[in-house]
This record gives sequence, C-alpha cells and structure tokens, in this order.
Amino acid sequence: MPTIKNIPGPYRFFFYSFDCNEPKHVHIQREKMVSKFWLEPLVFADNRGFSPRELNIIRKIIKNNINKIKEEWHEHCG
Repeated sequence: MPTIKNIPGPYRFFFYSFDCNEPKHVHIQREKMVSKFWLEPLVFADNRGFSPRELNIIRKIIKNNINKIKEEWHEHCG
C-alpha cells in the first residue's frame, strides 16, 4: 500500500496495489475515515466518514498536488 509522501496536512494519500486495473485514483485516510477520488477527471468516488466540507478540502489538496499524485500512480502501477 504505497503512500504518497510530502503532501502536507493530516491526511494520508495512498494506492492499493490491487487497484491498478482501475482508472487512476487515490485513496485518502485520516483516522478511521477513508475516501477515494478519481484523477482523470478529478471526481469524488467514495466516502466513509468525511464531512462534505472536509471532502472539499481534500479535493483542493489533490488538485494542488495532482501532478505528483499522477507521477506516483505511474511509478507504482505503470
């Protein structure tokens, strides 16, 4: 479960290795809350526990780091 480093904030951004057959996406976790965003286009996919306000914050973080996240995806999934 590779974690994307150097994205500031309380969230962990990561991929599951078995998800490489899906379109590009990233999982986000804080405590027991988890969400998923598709990357192309940047669209919310799933949520377990985050408030709508926090999902908007996460989306902005992803948008500001989209190139780094995509690079990590390609490095991990090919």
